[in-house]
Amino acid sequence: MTNQVTTPSPTYLFYTLGCKLNFAESAGLGKKMQQVGYQPVKAGREPDICVINTCAVTGTAEQKCRQNIHRLIRKYPKAFVVVIGCYAQLRAAELAAIPGVDLVLGTDEKMDILQYLRSSKLEKAEVFSGPNSGIHRFFPACARGDRTRYFLKVQDGCDYFCTYCTIPFARGRSRNIGIEEAVRQAHEVAAEGGREIVLTGVNIGDFGKSSGEKLIDLLRALDGVEGIERFRISSLEPDLLSDEIIEFVAASARFVPHFHLPLQAGSNEMLRLMHRRYDREHFASRVAEIRQSMPGAFIGVDVIVGMRGETQERFEESRSFLESLDISQLHVFSYSERPGTQALKIQPKVSSFELKRRSEILHSLSETKRLKFYGERRGEQAVVLFEKAKKNNLIHGFTENYVRVEAPWRSDWENRSIPLTLGDFNADRSALQAVPIPCGLS
Repeated sequence: MTNQVTTPSPTYLFYTLGCKLNFAESAGLGKKMQQVGYQPVKAGREPDICVINTCAVTGTAEQKCRQNIHRLIRKYPKAFVVVIGCYAQLRAAELAAIPGVDLVLGTDEKMDILQYLRSSKLEKAEVFSGPNSGIHRFFPACARGDRTRYFLKVQDGCDYFCTYCTIPFARGRSRNIGIEEAVRQAHEVAAEGGREIVLTGVNIGDFGKSSGEKLIDLLRALDGVEGIERFRISSLEPDLLSDEIIEFVAASARFVPHFHLPLQAGSNEMLRLMHRRYDREHFASRVAEIRQSMPGAFIGVDVIVGMRGETQERFEESRSFLESLDISQLHVFSYSERPGTQALKIQPKVSSFELKRRSEILHSLSETKRLKFYGERRGEQAVVLFEKAKKNNLIHGFTENYVRVEAPWRSDWENRSIPLTLGDFNADRSALQAVPIPCGLS
């Protein structure tokens, strides 16, 4: 009998930076690679292929990408290094010039990674990307953040062209998955034991641009997927958040009372300079409508601080407006100058010292809002979906309206929805404590 020599399967490692959309796409690519024989590298081993999925939303994000690319090249000197993502689309030549980078793939090319890996030469870095390369395709992706929560990509790209933003250049125009395919993927998640799905995209409210469908119809179709306990919508532009969507979520069996709304500025003059498609009065009406329909809903708000044109008066106008809103938390982003954006023409420019000061003010306001929202939930009955992670002999989870809850570790609570009473704050006030005796088990 002849001894057969088996060739070990090539191994890969994904290192992902940036948004949940990137994480979903990395998971989708990893699944494709496994289908043709590649295997995830085992801990402590050097991969044959190292794929770095990058972000370019800010200058700090780009710097972090470069640092991690250099670090991974040093750590895995024999690996074939592939760089993909938004940074790869916008700055392909810059990335290809880094010693040790073998392949750079843009937004339309990254999902064909297997084809490029088979044909790539090792003499120099090959580039299939660039700021002028076409971006037309939609690539479905669904990532398992942990055993409990999945991230389902339903939309990509953006048609808004805000003056501070490069996303339309990095990800292309708005396009989306079809409703039938989205429902199919949700059923797959349920079959794998997933309890919660977060709908991700660049501008989810624009869903339907490439399929002739409507976001509300997608939500209604997903609401009927058995086995999924919760759906969250990651972000909705205020001009696309209709009364119909708010009313649907309020009455839904599975879509939870959790909204994430990008305001970006509380000054109408700043909104005009940003080329946003609403004014602050419209934004306030959306918050009020949510509160009327769902008094306990979590409302997170994105805001950019320190953009060009943000005078002290306009900042104070924004701060005062944010203070007046009945919201749950702020997500504060410091303005970062992006090459090629219209914002570079705006004056005056905010100093780095002033930008940091204003950011600290808004972060403090955010924490005040969060503590108030959490504090109002104390004593309420809630269903907490606990996660698998164990830290300091504690288990953590979230209520439907996104209150973080902490309890002594119990393995039988992993990936389960537990009805209980919300107690007082934990030691660092990052979560509410679960009352020791739950109201019951699901």
